[in-house]
Amino acid sequence: MSHAPFFADIAHAPDGAAVHWVTAEDDVRIRVGLWGGGERGTVLLFPGRTEYIEKYGVICGELVKLGFSVAIVDWRGQGLADRALEARLIGHVERFTDFQHDVRAMISLVEDEGLPAPLYLMAHSMGGCIGLRTLHERPEVKSAIFTGPMWGIEATPFKRMMGWTVSTMSRSARFDTMLTPGTALETYVLTAPYEDNMLTTDEAMFELMQTQLKTHPELALGGPSLAWLNEALRECRALAQRDSPDQPAEIFVGSAERIVDVARIHDRAERWSNAKLHVVETAEHEVLMEGPEIRAQVMDAADRLFR
Repeated sequence: MSHAPFFADIAHAPDGAAVHWVTAEDDVRIRVGLWGGGERGTVLLFPGRTEYIEKYGVICGELVKLGFSVAIVDWRGQGLADRALEARLIGHVERFTDFQHDVRAMISLVEDEGLPAPLYLMAHSMGGCIGLRTLHERPEVKSAIFTGPMWGIEATPFKRMMGWTVSTMSRSARFDTMLTPGTALETYVLTAPYEDNMLTTDEAMFELMQTQLKTHPELALGGPSLAWLNEALRECRALAQRDSPDQPAEIFVGSAERIVDVARIHDRAERWSNAKLHVVETAEHEVLMEGPEIRAQVMDAADRLFR
């Protein structure tokens, strides 16, 4: 473990960040940010695909104000963590369960640095997929907030069939490091116009995300590899076949969601006896990157649930 860079100039994060390089058990180096001092326990913040610690600076600040310590991770393959491919803008992972190596390394750092128990989870999109497995494997995580969780990927039946077929073929034929057709090397937030973007209805947040990546382009990530797609499809299918975890959860999804499979979210919520589903009117995919009023709904739920 050693100190890692943190771009405070773009993060709008609270003071006191301790950001570390941490090596997972399979020798992949990830970046973990910690905010200590909160006495109500520690929130593990699991970002989505393409995301990075600094993007959640505002959210970390809101959790700190509620009295929590916070830990957040740059997953392998994104942010400043190790990237598996020379074409570093392609998001790639060999096995989706490899993200659990990152979770274990993150929790070990939290324990080593003396951040307080109990542990809670706040997970977005791909982080929600990783987080669902984490709840099954780590009973010390007491409860969870999910926003736009990737428990399935939104696609037409034809596109889903083609995604399964091409990505599965790519693994055996060894072209699985190629960019998934229909995606681009350029990161979405720098190429999409604000109007009708699929992330947020809050223009100030959208402009902040653009500023972050223009200022520090090393944080940017483009589309996924075929291996990532195949692994994501397999993991979503495997998790869908499992019972719900024992821990209580609150799940938020925007009424305008267009990135993850909303039907899978409703299905999981219906099968999770101590979970509550909130459909957030007008919100897009990134509920935590919407305006203050919508973010307050999530933070109020965290304040209640993480008691």
